[in-house]
Formats: sequence, structure tokens, C-alpha cells
Amino acid sequence: MPEPAAPDGRGADERESLEGTGAVPVVPGATRGPVDVPIAPRATSARGPAEPTVTERIPPEIWTLLVATFFMAIGFGLIVPVLPQYANSFGVGATLVAVVVSAFAFMRFVSAPLGGSLVNRLGERPVYVVGMLLVAASTFATAFAEAYWQLLLFRGLGGIGSVMFSIAASGLLVRYAPPSLRGRVSALWGGMFLVGNITGPLFGGLLGQFGMRVPFLVYAATLVVSALIVAVFLRPGAVRGAGGPAASAPPRRLAEALRVPAYRAALVGGIANGWANFGVRSAVVPLFVAAVVSSEPWIAGLVVAVTAVGNVLALQWSGRAADRIGRRPLMLWGTGIAVVAMLVLVFTGDLVTLLVSGFVAGIGAGIAAPAQQAVVADVVGYGRSGGQVLSTFQMAQDFGTIVGPVVTGLVIDALGYGWGFGVAAAVLFLSFLMWFPARETLQKPDAR
Repeated sequence: MPEPAAPDGRGADERESLEGTGAVPVVPGATRGPVDVPIAPRATSARGPAEPTVTERIPPEIWTLLVATFFMAIGFGLIVPVLPQYANSFGVGATLVAVVVSAFAFMRFVSAPLGGSLVNRLGERPVYVVGMLLVAASTFATAFAEAYWQLLLFRGLGGIGSVMFSIAASGLLVRYAPPSLRGRVSALWGGMFLVGNITGPLFGGLLGQFGMRVPFLVYAATLVVSALIVAVFLRPGAVRGAGGPAASAPPRRLAEALRVPAYRAALVGGIANGWANFGVRSAVVPLFVAAVVSSEPWIAGLVVAVTAVGNVLALQWSGRAADRIGRRPLMLWGTGIAVVAMLVLVFTGDLVTLLVSGFVAGIGAGIAAPAQQAVVADVVGYGRSGGQVLSTFQMAQDFGTIVGPVVTGLVIDALGYGWGFGVAAAVLFLSFLMWFPARETLQKPDAR
């Protein structure tokens, strides 16, 4: 006979998986099934501390990570405008140029499980520093590549380091960001990447005037700076000191997280976000602009820039809203807006409508992104490690980023741009539907 739902409306599996994470309150007197997974209790115990009820300020460790992220994001933006031309300089065609660009994302995808395992075994800080230095070394080597195969090899190695520090950084944010500030911290985190994506290409184009190898050397230097910031200012004892959260609480297991509907919805949302926002909007929409509106490069750049503006404006308030209103409403609003913005592309062919669609899509992505990151953090739990949980979410986004443009391109070649954008809208709509059965993971102080 199935176990009756508790007064909070959750089944036993979901309550057992979320208990101790700060995602939902423990309901006294609720009917509970057999405990078959090791979950840290909500009260302070030998297995892990209780979460703070009220935290007003962002911890200094978070600011350390944000500063390191800023340098990394700026550096990455430097190589965006020159990488395709640099690959082309080795005498290869457009297909092999695309392979170099995709190799980085592909290696991130296949190396994500390794990154999650290293975080669980060694801790976030050493994995972050080593991953950052590995990308720095591969980027430095890229600047001195003498053949195409060397360029491809070095970029691939960079992808391994990239996923290492990405998962480690997410783990550190989960560990240090109090539940009441997770949305705001996620918004600041996303904002740092946006600053890099907007300003980096501008400076990268200018540095490219001195030679296409120069942006790679500067990027390598910014990565070393980021690694040093974390190595020096984020002390080892702060992460795994005696009596600290990580020292007493066991890592959150992937099997536990998969029991939570909100985490499953976040995985589908990660695929949809990578597919539509990172993939289609970045790789396919510029081709659509060139084919239908204008072949002038600045027109496509304008559409991409307007999307970024919408994203920035939404991030100004969406993080706080996710901490006040809840994660689930923000996910429904943001994903719903993204579906509408993508559907507009199915029926449009003029510049003004494209700009409006891009701006609205940026707003939708900016609303959803902090809430989605906060959901994953809620599931992992305060003061706990969750390398496999975080790496699986990272893989979902990378999978969408890799597969989305390819599938969309095949559909476009066979049926036209409208059908390609329609498929992307369908993927977003599936993500939208996944949030209806999912329950809120934000625990309000008054719910305790």
C-alpha cells in the first residue's frame, strides 16, 4: 500500500531526499517510510550543522569567487572573436574550424563525471585551482600551436580543465551561499559571465590587431590570476577545516537528488537552456539574420547584444525575487517567456521583430537562470558537497549546447528555419511543463 502524503504534500521519497538540504521543512508527525538513504538531519548533529535562519550579507568567500570569475570571464571573452580566424589560419575549411570550437564543449561534456568525482574526493578548492591552471596551460600552448592537430589537442585539454573548475566553483557557491541568498548569488555569478561575454570580445578584437596569438596569451594570464585569487584568499581550512560542514556532512548522492522532481526539472531545463539560449541563439540566429535580414555582420551582432541587454536587466532583480517569492514561480515565468520569444522567430523575418524577440528571450533567460541554479543548490544542501549532482546538471547544459545547434541545423536544411526554431520552442516548452509537478525547494524562515 503506498505511503500517504505528508501535510506538506510530498511523498516519502521526495521528503527523504530533501530533508536536511534547506529545501523543505520537516513536518512534525508526518508519516515516514523506511529511511533507505543517509540524509543529514536538520538539527545540528555529528552529521552536519543546521542551516542559518537569517543571513543578511554575502560571505567574503563568495566575493572571492566572484572576483576570480570576473577575471576568467573577461579572458574567455578575449578569444571569442579570434578563435575561428586563428583556426582558419592553419589552412583548414569551415567544418574543421567548427570542430575546434566544438572540441572544447565536447571535452567538457565527457569529462564532467570525472570532475564531479574529483570534487567529492579532493574538495572544491584544489580541483578549482588545478582546473584553472590546466586551462591556462592549454591556452598558452594554443598560442604557440604549429599545426591544426596541436590546436585541436590543446583546446580539448582546456575543456577538461574548464569542467573541473566549473563544477568546483558551483560546489563552492553551494557550500558558502546561505539558502536565503542563493538566488542573489546565482544572479551575481551569471552577471560576471555576462560582463565578460560583452566586454571581452571588444578587447579581444583590439588585441587581435597585434596578432591572433596575443588574446590567447592574455587569457592564459587572466586564468593564472583567477587561480591565485582562490589559492591565496580562499583558505583550505575554510572549506574543509575540522568541524566544518564538509568535514561532517556526507556528499549528496545523485540517486537522492534524482528523487526530487525539482532536480529532474532542472536537468531538463539545463538541456533546454543549452539548446535554445546557448546553442540556437548564439549559433543559428546569426545565420538566420544573414540569410533573411542582412548579411552585414553588425546586424547579427546587434541582435546578440540586445539579447544580452535583456538578460542583464532581468538579473538586476530576478535573483532577489527567487529568494523572496520562490524558485518555481521564477522558472515558470522565465521558461514561459523564452517559449514565446522562440515561437516569434518561427513567424518573423524583419529586423525589428528579431530585436524584440532577442530582448524578450534575454529577459526570460535572466529570470530563470538564478532560480534554476538555486534549485540545484537547494537539493545539494547547505554546507554539503555534491560533485555528482552538480556535474550531472553541468552535463545536461553542455548536452543541449552541443546537440541543439546540430539538430536545429539538420531540421533547417530539410524543412527551413521556421521548423528549426519550432523544434527549439518545443524543447523549451517541455522544460516549462516539467515545473508544474515540481514543488518549491525554497524554505522560508517561517516554515521552520
